[in-house]
Amino acid sequence: MLKGFKDFLLKGNVLDLAVAVVVGAAFTAIVTAFTNNIVNPLIASVGSAEMGFGFQITDNPETFVNVGAVLTAAINFVIIAAVVYFVLILPYNHAKARFGKPVAEASTDNELLSEIRDLLAESPAMRRQ
Repeated sequence: MLKGFKDFLLKGNVLDLAVAVVVGAAFTAIVTAFTNNIVNPLIASVGSAEMGFGFQITDNPETFVNVGAVLTAAINFVIIAAVVYFVLILPYNHAKARFGKPVAEASTDNELLSEIRDLLAESPAMRRQ
């Protein structure tokens, strides 16, 4: 059990994971700053000057439904997802298709049994009988 954990630590997977978390956090900070300082003011300009883009249910200011914050979070998510797809997933799939091993087609049970039968028939041990 500990050998598997030791192998996991020594293969560099932990280091790769740590780098991914740090880079992800830094990128999230960049996108959050972009959406807070550029997208939020644009969305708020559609709403009122005091509250932004949203509506208030009652006279209590705590009942303000901030639609602009939800739109900003959605835009934030789309930006991060697009960068992850175009920077990580797309190149990985391209490299896998170009350099990866071709996936063998799945055989049926009958095909596999026929192959085993043929291999056994060709083996020297079966010829002696």
